[in-house]
Amino acid sequence: MNLLALDTSTEFLSLALTLNDKFFTHYQAAGSAASQLVLPQIQVLLNSANMKLKDLDGIAFGAGPGAFTGVRIASGVAQGLGFGANLPVVGINTLTALAETSGKQKVIACLDARMGEIYHAALAKKDGIWVEISETQVCKPQNAPTLEGEDWFGVGSGWAVYMEDLTLIYGQNLSQDLNEGLPNILGDFTPTAEAILRLAQPIFESGKAKPAIEAMPIYVRNRVALTTAEREQGLRL
Repeated sequence: MNLLALDTSTEFLSLALTLNDKFFTHYQAAGSAASQLVLPQIQVLLNSANMKLKDLDGIAFGAGPGAFTGVRIASGVAQGLGFGANLPVVGINTLTALAETSGKQKVIACLDARMGEIYHAALAKKDGIWVEISETQVCKPQNAPTLEGEDWFGVGSGWAVYMEDLTLIYGQNLSQDLNEGLPNILGDFTPTAEAILRLAQPIFESGKAKPAIEAMPIYVRNRVALTTAEREQGLRL
């Protein structure tokens, strides 16, 4: 299938395009410029593959959780392009995409949610399918849900920011790096469009993709705005 995938849930803009057996990707630190960059870079990717939008079979996107503006950009672009070209869409949970990006089988996925919180889910891959052992939620790092078992990997920016709090909770659960004697933590990993595309492809192939009008973000935080005082402190959602 010819599929386009995009993610803007973090400070990175990630795009992936598959044309038969060929892959085309784009990944850059975009920050707040993602809204200006995403459409031109999609066009660059299509040009690289010598394709037009109408040649696609569908569009996948990182639906969240993540930065409020970022998940709205991704869902809005997927909806707009899909509606304009009459293409189906698939929204993928960004924490599942983060787990898929890691290449591991048991992942405690944590993204920095700002405001002293994390987006959190624990996922295990069973028969090639990711299963949520602890459901997607937003919480304070010190209130992250406990888990059973060992050989878990900590993945995502939440680990980089709240390493101490999270290792206090999960120190006994985490796999150990045999060379360093330290917990296996991949704090610099982000969800990627390549992972989103891999997760979305079987959904497209099974005919379970949705009409473009149903491209919606996944919100797990009720707050969608900051107070003036919070903005002056440099806080972000």
